[in-house]
Amino acid sequence: MIILFDLDGTIIDSNEAILSTFHHAFEVHRFTQPSDEAIEELIGYPLDIMFAQLGVQENQVWDFVDTYKQRYRTIFKEKTSLLLGAKEAVIEASKFASLGIVTTKTGEYSTILMEHLGLMHYFDVLIGREHVEDPKPSAEPILKALEHFNREDKEIWMIGDTKLDLLSAHNANINSIGVLSGYDDKTILKKYTKYIFDDVYEAILFLSRKTTHLAE
Repeated sequence: MIILFDLDGTIIDSNEAILSTFHHAFEVHRFTQPSDEAIEELIGYPLDIMFAQLGVQENQVWDFVDTYKQRYRTIFKEKTSLLLGAKEAVIEASKFASLGIVTTKTGEYSTILMEHLGLMHYFDVLIGREHVEDPKPSAEPILKALEHFNREDKEIWMIGDTKLDLLSAHNANINSIGVLSGYDDKTILKKYTKYIFDDVYEAILFLSRKTTHLAE
């Protein structure tokens, strides 16, 4: 089995880091501050799309992105933590599957963060925003990740907390699981997958049982 994980809202709680850095960018550029809720509704999309959706003009978007990244790299480790049960989920998953990460976050910082949190060595690959032309919901990030695995006769699953993760899985023609620990609620997630759990640990227990059943 191959299991691919999203990061924000699936394995990590980076809400404080994201919100504070967005507000910092809007403050630096003297732009009307969006609400936390408006920002949270867009988490999962690339930064340039998020800023554009929050009202930033096209010719200013990349200035905001640069400001965001300069601030984020100084605070992301101290203001990010593992979600409840995430460490146990990754360790359990590594016992019966090959693991990868597919995120819209910058891959460089994501790798540093996962090393800081002590989990990177469980993963064979991490695909971030800079590794693809088209991010989620495109199939490209997942297909890029799968190049690092032997896919023959293996079930492949994507676990994520937003419709973007599930749509990406659908577009890549793999299985998906939605988790309620992040940004999209059950009403949204159930439109895109039939498997929904409270958190990533429950999702992994489901896949573990599934693997055991298939082996019997």
